[in-house]
This record gives sequence, structure tokens and C-alpha cells, in this order.
Amino acid sequence: MTSLPFRDRDDAARQLLPALSKYKGTNPVVLAIPRGAVPMGRIIADALGGELDIVLVRKLGAPGNPEFAIGAVDEQGTATVSEQAGLAGADDTFIQHAARRELSLIRARRAYYRPGQAAIALAGRTVIVLDDGLATGLTMIAALKAVRAQAPKLLVCAVPVAAEDSLAHVARFADEVVCLATPASFRAVGQYYFNFDNVSDAQVIDVLAAPGAHHEEEWLASSAQVRIPAGKVVLEGDLLLPPSPTGLVIFAHGSGSSRHSSRNRFVATVLNRRGFATLLFDLLTEQEDRDPETRFDIPLLAERLEAALAWARQEPSCHGLPIGLFGASTGAAAAIIAAAARPDEVKAVVSRGGRPDLAGGMALVQLRTHTLLIVGGDDWEVLELNRTAADQMNDWAEIAVVSGATHLFEEPGTLEHAATLAADWFTRWL
Repeated sequence: MTSLPFRDRDDAARQLLPALSKYKGTNPVVLAIPRGAVPMGRIIADALGGELDIVLVRKLGAPGNPEFAIGAVDEQGTATVSEQAGLAGADDTFIQHAARRELSLIRARRAYYRPGQAAIALAGRTVIVLDDGLATGLTMIAALKAVRAQAPKLLVCAVPVAAEDSLAHVARFADEVVCLATPASFRAVGQYYFNFDNVSDAQVIDVLAAPGAHHEEEWLASSAQVRIPAGKVVLEGDLLLPPSPTGLVIFAHGSGSSRHSSRNRFVATVLNRRGFATLLFDLLTEQEDRDPETRFDIPLLAERLEAALAWARQEPSCHGLPIGLFGASTGAAAAIIAAAARPDEVKAVVSRGGRPDLAGGMALVQLRTHTLLIVGGDDWEVLELNRTAADQMNDWAEIAVVSGATHLFEEPGTLEHAATLAADWFTRWL
């Protein structure tokens, strides 16, 4: 039984946890509404083994009374307006002007709170939208609508306390609602907390930047060395399996590299944390790798990648997992050829600093796999080659440009950004 008032927001978050425990193990995304709910979000995301991000919506205040909410606007600029807006003196012109003003603040806050980081992709995920309480519910409704537009698997509204009529209205926009208390004569959220101090922007930034406090054993992938038959040769590989993987991503390294590529291993770790198994393997034997011509034999590299696909089909630990391919440099061309040849097996492809043009026009035109081409904004020549290749792939390809990155993504934060984009893409399509 919930006892009001809560000591503080941390206490409210911990009291919410038993009601949210059924989502543990689903790798949920906890979206906190800044600023007050962000520290709560860290507690809940860590306890559930999930990820924390923010959902940015801004209240639209009434004319002459900015504290009285007549609506809210989300990051896409969509406004949710109360039926009382007209009674409060807000006409369409006022609402449009207020929405534009608040949208500019939203965009500035996203850049301030999460510099250089894209929002987590929500398609197919369990998403918990969290606030420290509901008064009118308009902010929460705007947040839920914004999340719903991204096609989550399950959309949950979670609050410690709410006005009963507002909660009933909000419930129409979520799949499930978790609320601990709906006291009578509800006036303001703060009256149900002993300590309801403001959360500063600096606190929000610190909480979002801090690594999640998951215990290492909760996410750490088990590693196994594997041997992959490929015609007359056998290729060495490393298979990493997190608990209950949701998909398998097979890596195709660039020419002159190997399964020990530090960049690919970094990306693999990010994918492991997101619940994906990863296979990094040598596309060439040591002897073959000494021959420059073999290194750039794209059809041979594609054959080796298809051998890895065949191996994965027979591997019990990978049985039934949807498969994606991650290619770097020339490995991206091999990934596209393999995906074009096996559209029923390969569900998604990601290229990082890749050369999809080397796959050849036939493979590009025949491709029927959702493909993300991640390119550095300062890798101008490769960027143009990717744009030309994407035109041939039509609607199956998207380009993501990482600002400030060169070909090897060596600039601070750029490889992390690319890894997040890749994880979001595989989450969306696997």
C-alpha cells in the first residue's frame, strides 16, 4: 500500500519498481520527462535492466498565466491542445506562436542534454514513459503520442501519483498504465512529496551521461571461438552471446583488417548490450590476407560471408535468430552482395564507412534488405559514392551522416554515434 507523501522522487521511483517488475528482462526503454523524472528514470532503468533516454515535450501556458497548461508540444512539433484553451483566451494564432517557441526550446534542450547522441529508436521496444506525477496530463499525452508514432511494441505510462480524472484520460493513449495513488482533491503534484526540489539542467546531464548501473553479469556476452568451413578453408571466428539474444549480427571487416578490429569490436559490444549476438570472423586465411589482390576480391569476400550464414543456420546457439550483417569498408560491399543473394535470410544490413558501390550495380538493384549506410560527414569522397549507391538501392537504403567524422571514425564521439545508429537500425528491423 502506498503511503503519501513520498519522501522525494527517489523514494517514489523505488516504490514504483514492484509494479514495473514484470518488464524486467524485456530490455525496456525508460523515457523520462525532464527534468524531475530523469533521476527517477535512472533508478528504474537500472533496476529493470533497460536503457534510459528522455522524451521532450513542453507545456503550452495560457495567455497571462504560463503556469496553467492549455496544451503541450512534442519534438516533432505536434501540439496537443486542451478543450479549455479557448476559455483561457488562447486562439489558433496564440497556440501556433507558443508551439513554435517551445519547439525551439525542445531542440536546444535535446542538443544540450544529449550532445552528439541520437535518440534511441523505439520501434518494436517496450517503452515506459515516466513522470513524477500527473496534474492535467497534457504533457504525458503529448509524450505518449510522440512515442506511439514510432511504433513501440508496448507503450506504458508510469507515474507515482495522479489526478484521477486526468489519469483516466491519459490511459486512452497507452497500452498499460502504472500509477500508485490517485488522491481525492488533487491540486498539484508537489503536494504529495516532502521534498520536491527542482532538478537542475546539470543534474539531468550528469544522470544521462552516467553509465547504467547494470551488474556486469546481466548483459555480458559469453564468448566462444568458432571455426567456419568455407570451401577448402576454415575461418576463425568469435561468437559472443548475451543472455536471451534477440538477433545475430555477423560482421564483415574491411580489407587489411580482421576479426580483431578494435572498431568492429567496439560496435559489437554496443550490440551485445542491446541484446544481440555477434559473430566476428576472418574473411580470409593468414596466407590469403598477404595477397593484396585477394584482399579486394569482393566476390570471394561475399562467398565467405555466405559461408558464415550457412554456419549460423546450423549452429544451435543461433537457431531461429533473425540475422543482420554489419560491413565496414570493402566488407560492406560483401554484405550487400550476400544480402541480395539471400533476402529471406538477411533482415538488415549496416555499412560503416563502407564501399557499397563495389558490390556492383546488379546486387544494388536486386537488394531487398533494409540497409543503413553510415558515413562520416568529412569523408567526402566516400559520402558521394554512398549517395550514388543509395540511389540504385531505391527505398531499401537510408544514409546517416555522422557530423565531423572522417573515414575511420577516429574523432571523439563519432564511433559511439555510429554504433548507436547501428544498434537502433538492427533493433528496428531484426
